[in-house]
Parts: sequence; structure tokens; C-alpha cells
Amino acid sequence: MKNEQEKQKILTIIRENSSGPSSLIQVLNAIQEEHGHIPKDVQQLVAEEMKIPFSRVFEVTSFYARFTTEPKGKYEISVCLGTACYVKGSQIILDELKRKLGIEENQTTPDGLFTLTSSRCIGACALAPAIVVNKDVHGMLTAEMLPEILGMYN
Repeated sequence: MKNEQEKQKILTIIRENSSGPSSLIQVLNAIQEEHGHIPKDVQQLVAEEMKIPFSRVFEVTSFYARFTTEPKGKYEISVCLGTACYVKGSQIILDELKRKLGIEENQTTPDGLFTLTSSRCIGACALAPAIVVNKDVHGMLTAEMLPEILGMYN
């Protein structure tokens, strides 16, 4: 946590969402929604406040893909690598995004603008190959279309 004010906000979230150890996922979800990630010092605070072992909090945050311990970019780009997208070139799209953004998969650009991930399927097979930027789906992509799409989010 950066400061006492941030700590107090997290404590408020814990108190508003906790009804005992069974509400751990609900508490973590609320923290993730508010702060974008759940670093280890916040996990420790959750464990202390909810009176549960740190190992349990860590286990839940590391098991569920929903939770992250690292800050994500303002825009999360998820490249679909499902069968339909892969066959139509999504690996080329992923490789080009890595090159253009200067990061690897599951990394965030130094300016905090983009985080690059992949997905098994986004359910947009008719639009293959496709990516999702936050909640915006972009389909029938070619590598040449990526500068324009990235420009929409700068």
C-alpha cells in the first residue's frame, strides 16, 4: 500500500464486504475492482482483518485468473487463441502486438497504458481472428489493422 489513506480505503472495503471467512472471494473481488490488483501487502491486511491465514488468501488470489497481484494497464488487450482464431492467424496478431507494444504476454507497457494477454476463446468465432480491448471486440483482424486499433486507445 502506498499510504495510510489507501490502507483505510482497503479496510473499508473489507469491512463492507466481509461476513466471515466464506466471503473471502467477495472481499478480494471488491478490492480488485477498486484498485485493479491485490499485492501481497494487501493480501496480508485481508488475512489479518478477516482472521484467516495468509496462505488461504494467497491460495485464492493465485488460483483464480480473475485476480492479479500486479497492476494492469488502463487497457487490457486479450488475443483470442481459440481454434477458429488461431487457424485464421491470431498468433500473428499476438506476435505483432508484442512487437508494437514492446512487451511479452502477461506484461504491461511501461507507461501503464496496455496489458497484453491471451484467451482460449472469447466466443466471437465468426469474427476470427479477434481481440478484446477491455470490453470492445475487434474482429476479422490483420496485422496491418493494429496501429489504428491501438490508436483508438491512446
